[in-house]
Amino acid sequence: MKNLIKIISNRAIIIGLLILLQLGLLFAIIVRFEEYFVYFYTIYIIVSAAVIIKIINNRSNPAYKIAWIIPIMLIPIFGTVIYLVFGRIHFTKEDKQMMSIIQEKEKAANLKTVGTKEIDDGNLDAIIQSNYLSQYGEGALFQNTTSKYFPLGDSAFKAMLEELEKAEKYIFMEYFIVEEGKMWNAILDVLERKAKEGLDVRFIYDDFGCLTTLPHHYYRKLENMGIKCCVFNPFIPVLSPIFNNRDHRKITVIDGKVAFTGGINLADEYINEVERFGHWKDNSIMLKGEAAWGFTLLFLSLWEFVYKDNDDRLADFYPEFDKEKLSLSEGYYQPYVDSPFDSETVGINVYLNLINRAKKYVYITTPYLIIDNLLMESLCTAAKGGVDVRIIVPHKPDKWYVHAVTKSNYIQLIESGVKIYEYTPGFIHSKTFVVDDLYATVGTINLDYRSLFLHFECGIWMYKTTSVAEVYKDHLETEAMSQLVTLEEAKSINWLTRMGRATLSVFSPLL
Repeated sequence: MKNLIKIISNRAIIIGLLILLQLGLLFAIIVRFEEYFVYFYTIYIIVSAAVIIKIINNRSNPAYKIAWIIPIMLIPIFGTVIYLVFGRIHFTKEDKQMMSIIQEKEKAANLKTVGTKEIDDGNLDAIIQSNYLSQYGEGALFQNTTSKYFPLGDSAFKAMLEELEKAEKYIFMEYFIVEEGKMWNAILDVLERKAKEGLDVRFIYDDFGCLTTLPHHYYRKLENMGIKCCVFNPFIPVLSPIFNNRDHRKITVIDGKVAFTGGINLADEYINEVERFGHWKDNSIMLKGEAAWGFTLLFLSLWEFVYKDNDDRLADFYPEFDKEKLSLSEGYYQPYVDSPFDSETVGINVYLNLINRAKKYVYITTPYLIIDNLLMESLCTAAKGGVDVRIIVPHKPDKWYVHAVTKSNYIQLIESGVKIYEYTPGFIHSKTFVVDDLYATVGTINLDYRSLFLHFECGIWMYKTTSVAEVYKDHLETEAMSQLVTLEEAKSINWLTRMGRATLSVFSPLL
């Protein structure tokens, strides 16, 4: 009985039931209007035609358009209603204006503290990428930074705890998933203690990401500990298009001097304390120096947007750096973000630029391989031109239907010369690109439509840094633990499986 009560009272189940109830009510209203079929159907045709014209003419990805047009045409009336509720990216003009103002403050704070830097070695490929990120990714270019790449969440967690203990002024953290357990409890102990010591401790978590992992109103517990907390986009059981836009970023900043980002969330599977889908392969990168200040500004910009009542002067958070230690650094670092506030798809453009400008190799790790025609053509064209393209994906999936779509892309990629590996020990969650011993990215952006077009994401682009070689080394070591998928294996599926994957692929932008 207790288990039944626990299940029934679960917030995720309650919200799901309420949404289903609203969908059922909409369907009932539509059925009720059948007696006025002629009039209603005429209105439906007009509305559906208007919606389809709007979809065709908007700036979203073509595959995303097709994925919505099909249900609108196949499921008369109801498909249009579902699109109007869930199919749009919805931010008010006031939201967009507010974020634009915040971003201008962010740029001004960076100019006042670090100033501007440019790549000065004459590499036009790197300069073009950096210029793009400066203009559209909210990310300034930094030097005077050292980095350490962690190929597993286990080691990253240990380093994170050590750095959190050293905090003297402030700690800022922002995560998609938080779950009580060894990892989060250890971090929370430090955060509570530091808050009591008078440090400015702030935390952002995504409400949908934590829907099944944290109790409702968990932020109150943190606030009672002295931790300032924001819940991003609170998930309420009312049909709304804004459900689609989640904060998928992972950021830790300590005193503006140290920052972490990467794939790991704050839950025990990310450090292999509990097993889900076999061994969990994930990553993180630690930045010390001016690039950490870049992530500080990125955190504070979203904090100001969510927190509203905020009077921070961004430049006041700028730390004093040890110039002698920073002088030992090499290469360039550029933090960047992607957000649905605008039509600029920064995440996919960074990846496309890396693929299209590669001369020798492109090595990729991703938990999902749900890509549009543009990414597919870029990967295939690079491989056909002699670039060594390798992609590592999970062998044990976290979502069977997403993995089915991933597998549906194997044949075209392998036929073009792309090597696909499956990480046999379990699930790989890291999102990395490493190219030509020159460039690498580590961050939160999956190769799927939600990360590339709907979510708030972040990453670090690196050029000629020590961590480029570390990401490369990790890729080869992970590849050695993975199995190469042959063309024969990719093709050896029955017609029913092939049909199922093909059907899922049509709707892959909605998964």
